[in-house]
Amino acid sequence: MNKILFLFFFMPAVLLAQKTTILKGVVKNTKQEPIEGVNVQFNTSGTTTDENGNYSLRVPLDKKVTIVYSHIAHYSISKVFTTINKNIIRYSPILTAKTEELKEITIKNNKQNAAGITKIDVLKAKNIVGPNAGVENVLMTLPGVNNNNELSTQYNVRGGNFDENLVYVNGIEIYRPFLIRSGQQEGLSFINSNMIQNINFSAGGFQAKYGDKLSSVLDITYRQAKEFSTTIDASILGGSITLEAQLLNKKLSSITGIRYRDNSLFVNSKQIETNFRPRFSDIQSFLSYKASEVLTLHFLGNFSLNYYSYTPISRRTRFGTLNNPRELIVFYEGQEKDKYQTLFGALSANYQISKELDIIATATSYNTQEEEYFDISATYNLGEVDANIDSENFGNVEFSKGIGSQLNHARNDMDALIRNFQLKGTYQKEQLEVSAGVKYQHEDVKDRIREWEMIDSLGFSIRPPFTAGNNQPYVPFEGPLTPFQNIRADNSVQINRISGFVQINQKHFWNDTEIWYSAGVRAQHWTVAGNGVSSKSQFIFSPRGQFAIKPNWKQDMLFRISGGWFSQPPSYRELKDYDGKINVNVKAQKSIHFVTGMDYSFDLWERPFKLTSEIYYKDLSDVNAYSIDNVRIRYRADNKTTAYATGIDLRLNGEFIAGSESWVSLGYLKTKENIDQQGEISRPSDQRIKFGILFQDYVPNLPDLKAYLNLVYNTGVPGGSPSYSNPYNFQNRLRDYKRADLGVSFVFVGEKKQFSSGFRSHFKELTAGLELFNMFDIQNAITNTWVRDVYSKSQFGIPNFMTGRVLNFKIGMKF
Repeated sequence: MNKILFLFFFMPAVLLAQKTTILKGVVKNTKQEPIEGVNVQFNTSGTTTDENGNYSLRVPLDKKVTIVYSHIAHYSISKVFTTINKNIIRYSPILTAKTEELKEITIKNNKQNAAGITKIDVLKAKNIVGPNAGVENVLMTLPGVNNNNELSTQYNVRGGNFDENLVYVNGIEIYRPFLIRSGQQEGLSFINSNMIQNINFSAGGFQAKYGDKLSSVLDITYRQAKEFSTTIDASILGGSITLEAQLLNKKLSSITGIRYRDNSLFVNSKQIETNFRPRFSDIQSFLSYKASEVLTLHFLGNFSLNYYSYTPISRRTRFGTLNNPRELIVFYEGQEKDKYQTLFGALSANYQISKELDIIATATSYNTQEEEYFDISATYNLGEVDANIDSENFGNVEFSKGIGSQLNHARNDMDALIRNFQLKGTYQKEQLEVSAGVKYQHEDVKDRIREWEMIDSLGFSIRPPFTAGNNQPYVPFEGPLTPFQNIRADNSVQINRISGFVQINQKHFWNDTEIWYSAGVRAQHWTVAGNGVSSKSQFIFSPRGQFAIKPNWKQDMLFRISGGWFSQPPSYRELKDYDGKINVNVKAQKSIHFVTGMDYSFDLWERPFKLTSEIYYKDLSDVNAYSIDNVRIRYRADNKTTAYATGIDLRLNGEFIAGSESWVSLGYLKTKENIDQQGEISRPSDQRIKFGILFQDYVPNLPDLKAYLNLVYNTGVPGGSPSYSNPYNFQNRLRDYKRADLGVSFVFVGEKKQFSSGFRSHFKELTAGLELFNMFDIQNAITNTWVRDVYSKSQFGIPNFMTGRVLNFKIGMKF
């Protein structure tokens, strides 16, 4: 009886299985995320997808069936199948989310757009590929932001130099070291990407609440810890650990980052054979304590220690043209040892007097102790290369045009202490915001300079410029042997500054049109004094304004205009001339800014895009002209220059690939200067064309495999000039800067990919990947080395090339 019942129930299932096959797959949205609860149906049969988007359904054989996929939040789709065998059919559709119903309640905050602020995604700062990955590397892909040195975190904005940029972390101004000469000495950026909550950037025309600089503002906000977690990042270049915790019944938030980096991998890929190991490390903490409902205390601290040990051995560089190639061979002796130690601390109290009024008091101290010691002797041979293909010596040096040597010596020490106290208040009520602040700052700099250079050309020591000539070897020279360059100075300088600002921001509605305007003014009084220098006091006044309008059009467009009279009081570096002497009479550099722009938001391929365009003009006066060697800036300290900068910046960003934001940037810049009425020449930052791409992608069938491409093209900048020479005689440009960095990573564990068992259950995040820097192995030049031709008495600029192709492996995890 039991057997009969078994056959009675089992045989229909067997017969049904013989006449059907299985249709299965995964249903996802346009962001490649699985959708749960999708109805999969044909006729009266059907099923629903599970939490991972999986479904399985039996369909009849030898029939044409129509399958309908439907979901309450997505558009339905249908698919026709004709089954001819029993093989499993796999089909994984993608459903598009319904968005029409949400358009009426979508609220868009255009406050930052109206102020000309670019908001940068924090994840891009963490994931971007580059030798100095982080916030500054993202900035290099924006229009108007340039730097031809991938080892440096410094950048030029719209014709300015490195010293013209403001950097804030939690409203506190950040400073950079003084004695840094090259990007390979620079080390870690102050900004720790693993601690960031918000990134805002303005390339010009910014509000009065920011400081007294001429070019740009980078405003960083560190986040407060919400849970206990540990993040570890490691690669061949170094690593970092970030610890987060909430303590004292969640009143105390603590986030601490420790970083270590070794740039040997990059520098060893350059053209100079060296024994080199630059080591950089720092520890940084941000603490936030909620003392009461109205009082919150914050502390931001940083300690960094950078060691730079450099022993060059030899160098071989070929340059010139195909018809006239040249080769420089250099043999070195000696070494360089540098040390940079910085200590930074800031304590602030945020007191909420009322719902509308906040007051913040901040005390900051910054100390940097820097040593720069080197003795390096170089013997060189500059020769002409045989370019005749039929010659037996093809490719070899056949004639030496210059033979010589040089000896560089330095024993430079600096100790700088900067302390300040500032008080700021903000009043907000409805659409009105009024802010004001006052700040006192004391700077105490002690700078000991012992630096000289001896140059020998064909057995004769070259005397400094502007000295009496001689008739060697026919008439013996009996004078002293003096270095070609000799800088000796002992500077002790104190600068006291008092500054303040008032800023009013207002938003209005004119019918359905949104209007924003802001007006503000800054002022600063400073006094320079010190050992061996006379005291000098000066004052500047800086009014600024912005206006933006967003018409109630069908197209989502916003128009803005901003301008003002910007001033930059001199820092210690700007007071020091080429010979290390201090000029207390250096004035503040001034610039009249005019910026107009437009934001146009639209949909393309049913995905959001935004086109941003800006046209700008700067009229600069009392300019402190400078020369730049790698990242070292040396000022004339005389205010005898006028200049201008003008250009246009374009940026298109959006989801070129569904679910991943990318952008394309294009900029044009022209900046000229007139030094002491000699006529207009290109400024050192005159980089005419800028093109940048930041692109993200993933494998459609394997969305956890991601790719990041960072591509930059900059036209060449002026290549500089030899020491003591007139820059008007050296206006040749360096070659164009072209670089592409590629990164590939796989997400083993992520926010939407968690595990409850097994090895991966111990992680909140786990990623691993490869990075290929300078993937096309392009030789980019940063500066020129100037070598004398003893016969023609001329000097040749031999390009100093940057890093080649480098492969890096990295892994990241979070517990």
